[in-house]
Parts: sequence; structure tokens; C-alpha cells
Amino acid sequence: MAIAHDREHTDVTRTTSRPVIHGTHGIVSSGHALTSMAAMRLLLSGGNAFDAAAAAGLAAAVIEPTASYSLAAEGVGMLYHAASGELRALSGQGVAPHAATTDAFRARGLDKIPTGPGAQAHLSFTVPGVVDAYLLLLEHYGTKTLGEVLVPAIEYAERGFPMYEYMHRMLQDPETLAQFERYPPGGTAVFYPGGQAPAVGSLFVQPQLGQTLRLLVEAEGKTPGSRRDGLRAARTVFYEGEIARRVVAFSERVGGFLQPGDLARYRARFETPIHTTFAGCTIHTQSTWTQAAVLLQALNMLEHVDLPALGHNSPAYVHTLTEVLKLAFADRERYYGDPLFAAVPLEGLLDKDYAAQRVTGVGAQACPELPACGTPPGASSPASRAPQAAAAGSPSASDEGTTHLAVIDRDGNIVCLTPSGGVFRKSAFVPELGCTLSTRSEMFFLDDTHANGLQPGKRPRTTLVNYLVCRDGQPVMTFGCPGGDDQTQANLQLMLNVLVFGMNPQQAVEAPRFSTQSMPNSFYPRVYYPGVLNLEAGFPDAVAESLAARGHTINRVGACGIGAVVTQRDPHTGVLAAGADPRRPGYAVAW
Repeated sequence: MAIAHDREHTDVTRTTSRPVIHGTHGIVSSGHALTSMAAMRLLLSGGNAFDAAAAAGLAAAVIEPTASYSLAAEGVGMLYHAASGELRALSGQGVAPHAATTDAFRARGLDKIPTGPGAQAHLSFTVPGVVDAYLLLLEHYGTKTLGEVLVPAIEYAERGFPMYEYMHRMLQDPETLAQFERYPPGGTAVFYPGGQAPAVGSLFVQPQLGQTLRLLVEAEGKTPGSRRDGLRAARTVFYEGEIARRVVAFSERVGGFLQPGDLARYRARFETPIHTTFAGCTIHTQSTWTQAAVLLQALNMLEHVDLPALGHNSPAYVHTLTEVLKLAFADRERYYGDPLFAAVPLEGLLDKDYAAQRVTGVGAQACPELPACGTPPGASSPASRAPQAAAAGSPSASDEGTTHLAVIDRDGNIVCLTPSGGVFRKSAFVPELGCTLSTRSEMFFLDDTHANGLQPGKRPRTTLVNYLVCRDGQPVMTFGCPGGDDQTQANLQLMLNVLVFGMNPQQAVEAPRFSTQSMPNSFYPRVYYPGVLNLEAGFPDAVAESLAARGHTINRVGACGIGAVVTQRDPHTGVLAAGADPRRPGYAVAW
């Protein structure tokens, strides 16, 4: 591997705009202070990390709708249950409806699954998955009733919360208002009372969303028996009862594929995580129904690189990580898909010898496009699938997408969740629910032979990921970050910041980040910018110039993967630590 090393090391002893948050009884970090406080209220009332995470996730659906997150969307997670020692991945990713087939799209003259802006977002609806994920989490590991868990979210919806600058700014996007108006009676009346986005600091209420949440609590309250019986009654009303009827009626009204059986059949699931080892740690994450393995493949390749010698965020460091990520993304495009439906050569993709061979493809100059995928052990010969370059122009870094939260309690229970879906400027608002539906089906290929090809009941290869890291068999850290295709890239940088360069959680999230755009975007219309490298403003011009000399097309952006969260637990002392990303109104709290 021919890499020009910059011997001038970058100083990583940096001050931060916020302090690291420490505690011993419990810690929460999320995309907004009120989301974090929803979790903290559960911890203070005797709940555990699972109760608190569900409370935060449900509250975030009220507080953070402009972070592309809706109650009727999806989520993925990682968790550790201290009493049993169980470490599990959580899939709350919705699936394709039964009627959504490749033939159905081809009959409409489509070669991709579309979303807005435009009048076809309804064709990409997936079954809502995140509510069942929260209920599953509570049923197996929680201690509180759903009514107790939902108190903060219902208060925020019905009594309102102060409009904040980030949300106000997102509502100013003309595409958001235009998309609401394409699906009348839409969300215009809710989010633009009097024709304007609510002023910062004004009280913002969402009564219909509050009513939807109350339907869940009422179903639980009417059910005699155990806490588990109540949770299952709430699930029934969402997936088979009144809420399900509202979802299906709206989908039918706008021409979507969702039917009653799609919701009734849906189940969130716990799964065994996939993992790799790096820097004396074991990194656990979700399987190839997500893009999470991109980070694992990248770490396997980076074991063969002297990262400290390159220097943190030096031109050689950024170049090397970028080229390694391109190789991993090339494999993602060819091999990743829902392993319940597709034969994915996972063992080969994560094989250390395969990584050692793959990293030899990194040279001193940037690969000008997405490189060819590899042939990992157990894989058939790769089919050629050349991506199509986007029209002229540079990609912009969206600061709209997704949110993330993490909770650790005093007993050592750990949960991190990345909920998302229902982007305002792409989806359709359901007035009867008070929220949007997810359009995640857009991530499927209309290709019956591909691992990520559309099939009814299948999970699209989601961009949502997060990671739980163990050292000496003990869970010690979580990493999570919004940002679409930037998520695995940002999480990789966060992880290296901590594991290789010794940064604390706040330093790790505040350090400047970068992301390659030299692969097809996972979202419709799958734009592709060969050779483009997004750099945040925190990189000096000299670094940008050196990277350009190596063949990268530099695109300066405001942020890459905004809203990052890093949490830590010292298994010897029980001290907890967390960082929250100032690129968004993220906030960490502890006690």
C-alpha cells in the first residue's frame, strides 16, 4: 500500500465548546435537551435504561420531527442487559408492503422507487416499525408501564414545547412547505399556523399527535392483567386497531401500497449482532440489512495502517480513510441486503485476510470513482454494476436527517437508538395521526437478483446504524450519528478519535469530520458524485489543498453527520461520560 505519510502529527489536545458530562447513576445524550430530559425523568423515577430510552425515543417523535423522525417510521438499536449479559441488536426497521413488488413499479414505468419532492412519495411507504421496537424493548427489559413512559411525550405534544432555532430553520425550507401542500390537508395547519413557521421561543403544540399517543395509553389502561399484557394491547391498537386503520386509510387515499395485513404481520426483532475486533476492542452492530458493516470492513483494513503516524485529520489520514471507505462502500453496493431474504457472504466480508488483501488497493492518489467491489470468501463472482454519475454540481450536506440517543444506567444497562424516517420535504403527513409515514422503501433496488432487491416483507438496506464497543468482554462505549450515508463514515471517525487518538467523548464529537460522496447515495434518486470529498469548515485550507493535489474533488460543507453521540462507562468505577454534538441542539445530562 503506497501512502505518503505526513509526519507532522496533529495536536488532539483540544478544548471543546462544551464540557464532557459525567455521572454515576445515569446518563443520557440525545438530539435535544427535552428529549434527554424525557429519559432522565424515567431514570429519576426508578426506571432503567430501557424505560428511559423508550421514553426518549417517543418524546423525540414529538420534539424532533424536523430531524426526519416520525412516530410512524423506523429505528435501529444496540443494547446490553447487565443482569443477563445479553448483548443484542434491535431491528425496528419497517418492511416493504405485500403489494410493493418490482412488477408493480415496472408497470408504472419506474426503474427506481421514488419519493418527493413530487407526487409519488406514497409509493415508497414502509410499514411503521419504531413503535413495535419500543414496545419490544419495554416488554423484555423495561420495568415501567407504557403510560408512565409516554408521560413526557404526551406533555410535549399537548401542552407544547418552545420552538427552537434549528427546527424553525428547517421549517423555512420551501420544499418542506411545498411537500405538505402536495398532500392536503397535510401538516401546513400544524407546522405553519397563520401561514408561518412558529417563532423561536413560541409554544408549539401538536394535539393530533398527542391524541395518537393517548390511544396507546388508553388501550393499555383498559387491559387487565400484567404490564406485558398492557404493552401488547398497545401494540394491537397500533398495528391492528384504530391507528392501523388510520395509516391504511391514508395510504389508500393517496395511492400507496399499505394494507391491514402489512401492519398486522409486522414484528420488530432482537438479533445477534455482527462484530469485528480493533485496537483491543470488539465492535458490535447490526447486520447487512443496514450499512453498519461498512465501518467494520473499514476497521479491518485500517488494522494494516499506522494511523498515529499519519496524524489525526492530516491530509494522509483523511485520504487513507476515504479510500478505505470507498472500498467498503463498493462491497456494500454489491453484497449488502436483508439476510432474512438474501444470501450475504458476511463471514467473507468480515474476514481479516480479505481486508488485508483489499487494503492493498489504497494508493497515494485518490480513486477517481467508486472502485470495483471485491470477491470475499464465499461470494460468487461479482456482477458489474457501474453507478451513474450525477448531473453537474456539488452535493450539499443536509442537516435535516435522523436523530440519535443513548442511555446508560447505574446498573450498567446500555441502550443506543437511531430512530428516523418521514422526512418532511419527501414524505406525506397523515393528519389523522399527526405525523408523516416513512419512505424508506426508496432504498430498495428494483432488481430481483440483488441482495437489496425489493421483496414484500423485506427490510430495505437502511442507512441507520449504531455501535456498542466492548473491552475485555465488558461493554464500555456506544457510538451513534445521524447523516444518511455519512453515518458509517462519521461513526468511524468518532471511534478512531477515541480508540486511536485518546479523545474524550466531547472532543470526539467536536473534531472536524469529512465524508466521501464517491458512491451512489442510498436515497432516491441515488445521486453519485465520483471523487467528491466533503470537508467541514474546521479543516484548514492547507489540508484541503493537499487533498486536492491527491486527486480528491473538495467540497466544503457545514457539517458531516451532525448530531453525533458518544457515551462511555468505566466498568471498574461505574463512572459514566457522554458528549453531545454542538452541530445540532444535542444535549447530554447525568446524575
